[in-house]
Amino acid sequence: MGVRRIAVLLAGVALIATTWFVATPATAASQGSTAHVSSIWLKSATYKPKAPAGATDDYHCTVLDPHVTHSSYIISSQFFPGSVEDHHAALFLLPPSLVAQAKRDEVFKNGWTCFGEGTLPNTPLSDFAETTLLSNWSPGSGPINFPKGTGYVIPAGSMVVMQVHYNLLAGDKPVKNSLVLHTVPLSTPLLPLHVQEMEAPPDIPCPAAVTGPLCDRAASLANQGKRFGQAAVVEVDGIEALCGHDPSDPPTGDTASCTSHLQTGGYLVRVAPHMHLLGVAFTMVLDPGTPEAKTVLSVPDYDFHHQHAYNLATPVPVTAGEPVQITCTYDPTLAQELPILRKVQPHFVTWGDGSTDEMCVGVSWTSATLPNSHASL
Repeated sequence: MGVRRIAVLLAGVALIATTWFVATPATAASQGSTAHVSSIWLKSATYKPKAPAGATDDYHCTVLDPHVTHSSYIISSQFFPGSVEDHHAALFLLPPSLVAQAKRDEVFKNGWTCFGEGTLPNTPLSDFAETTLLSNWSPGSGPINFPKGTGYVIPAGSMVVMQVHYNLLAGDKPVKNSLVLHTVPLSTPLLPLHVQEMEAPPDIPCPAAVTGPLCDRAASLANQGKRFGQAAVVEVDGIEALCGHDPSDPPTGDTASCTSHLQTGGYLVRVAPHMHLLGVAFTMVLDPGTPEAKTVLSVPDYDFHHQHAYNLATPVPVTAGEPVQITCTYDPTLAQELPILRKVQPHFVTWGDGSTDEMCVGVSWTSATLPNSHASL
């Protein structure tokens, strides 16, 4: 699959796509501050991906110590994948309150299998909520440059959980990944960012004339449970329920849609989509179904291999609790066309951790007030 056009259509809001370059202190400083910029390089130990029996995907988490002695703002970052089998990576902030536990666990040394979210193993729900998404990487995303005048707070003593999804259909050679964070002191006059992830449940039948035992949704979900554990099936049912669907009989088709509510008010400054290999289009709409509806992101030609996050050239004012709808469109015939997907038997596609499963994710970043770079707007 070659480079595909990514057109961004908006209702009066222009977007600036993330550009391709390696983030450096000089470029990071251009994101909105003349303060001293520190570069923190983090490297994981060499790891050889291995999948559970019957699966072709591995999720592996590692705790990395950035040695942050003073609270700071992250203003840019970049993940460097160690191999082509890297499907995606997510970086989670491990707060100081959980660092002692991480150091006590054997996982601190060797890492752990972490299908789902990148939290410490066997942690209660309260700890799960504290381990927040810091940033993510997908093929084509390049460096993460937060909007001018903003930054992501990393408290002193924090660590980073690096979660990497390996697709063993692409290979299983030993991998060493790395990450660079560019930070400025917390005294820098920047606005802290709040990140929120929104999800919708795909339920994609096998294409017409394509048959097989896993084209039955229940059989396909059972197979996913064998690959990733029963918790994966519970996650699917949970997303269905959160979106108002009957988990035992959800709506099926080539689109997935769900309306969530923004957790914080202020200004929407950055947005991003994420799907897997069947994804072909994505939209994010504020106040759907009302006269005030506003499309803040439309990617009519989505390509998994060239994913982007977008900084809004004109931030959008939002309120806490405001509804936002994400919609993903898929082409199930790609399962018979793409070489990597032809390696697995036809199946009813639901939400799942595997490269041959699907996701529908929208990510938003908000700041409490208008960033300094837009103060004159």
